Amino acid sequence: MTKPSLKSISPAENSVPVPRTEMTLDLHRYVPALLVFLANKFTNGTSNLYLKNFGVGAIEWRCMGLIAIERWASPNRICQVIGLDKAAVSRSLRSLEKKELVEIRSSSQRSRYLEVALTEKGCRLYDRMIKVAFERERRLLADIAPDELEALISMLNRMLRRMPMVNGPIDIPQ
Repeated sequence: MTKPSLKSISPAENSVPVPRTEMTLDLHRYVPALLVFLANKFTNGTSNLYLKNFGVGAIEWRCMGLIAIERWASPNRICQVIGLDKAAVSRSLRSLEKKELVEIRSSSQRSRYLEVALTEKGCRLYDRMIKVAFERERRLLADIAPDELEALISMLNRMLRRMPMVNGPIDIPQ
């Protein structure tokens, strides 16, 4: 006798009770999920668009963005501000250096540390990419009124400031 496929088993035939959790998330209201979903979808779109048109992915773009603001930033500073791990930043910086988009040098303050700056080629590419970034931001925020945008920016900055506490020690239920 052949086993029935999963599609052909009716609920009555499946007599094994399915465990239930005590609580579930409302994915339309659980703020951490909404932030993650938005960030993931935005990052995937960024990566696909930028790789196709500029040869640079989302993490490389984030690194370039900070380096454009803070010329000769350290890789550690990039990790600190963007919230990426050292390995991801290191891979991105090596990739950008291979493409001659950044220059990496020993720190003038600390000989064991590195500093990174955009090259001329990197600056030219960045200047093209930031126009696309601003257009994507405009599209993302198109349905948000100016006063709502100011409130949103304020709330996001407040949440960012709370991250050390959020990621701190927590009582784990038994």
